[in-house]
Amino acid sequence: MPVRKAAAVRKAAARTPQKIRKETRLKKMNYPVTYTLIGINVLLFVLETLAGGSTNTSVALRFGAFYAPYVQQRGQIWRLVTSAFLHFGVTHIACNMYTLYAIGRPLERICGPAKFLVIYFVAAICGNLLTWVIENARSSYAVSAGASGALFGLFGVLLAMAILPHGLAGYRVSMRNILITLGINLVYGFAAKNVNMAAHAGGLIAGFLLSLILFR
Repeated sequence: MPVRKAAAVRKAAARTPQKIRKETRLKKMNYPVTYTLIGINVLLFVLETLAGGSTNTSVALRFGAFYAPYVQQRGQIWRLVTSAFLHFGVTHIACNMYTLYAIGRPLERICGPAKFLVIYFVAAICGNLLTWVIENARSSYAVSAGASGALFGLFGVLLAMAILPHGLAGYRVSMRNILITLGINLVYGFAAKNVNMAAHAGGLIAGFLLSLILFR
């Protein structure tokens, strides 16, 4: 009994006021950023559908889909961001919103709303920037949209949690689970038509590197 009591005392002492406040904040987290992002994506999808169809390229361009010639020739730099909130078809948005719901909530709880939002937006932008670079190199351009670049940024954070010896922000995840998840997405990306793998790669790299900076 004395041994157990001493261990309990040490454990209680280790829970500093700062840790207690952090634990309380995590328990009360209601995921405002994740649910807001999902809401914006769904709202824009409904508006696209009403405007002529979410699979209509002209509608997608009107709403802000990414198209490199418009960015570099017309200066429509905002497409680097707006395209991350648009989707082509029900399957596209359903898969992406489920993924955001599944991994967004735990990551928002771990990272905090502000850092989570920064990672999401920077990954989305970097995904489009890499797409821009590759399309310019090939002189071949396509209209693209979707939250996949941002979502792969979140996968980049999970990858950092798995790789780093002490995890990230005090949390670790299984490397095996991350590799399986990324593997499935990569296989699907290469097998399916019209999947922007550059956006996936750009988002993944950005999320991984940014997480190292924000949580060092």
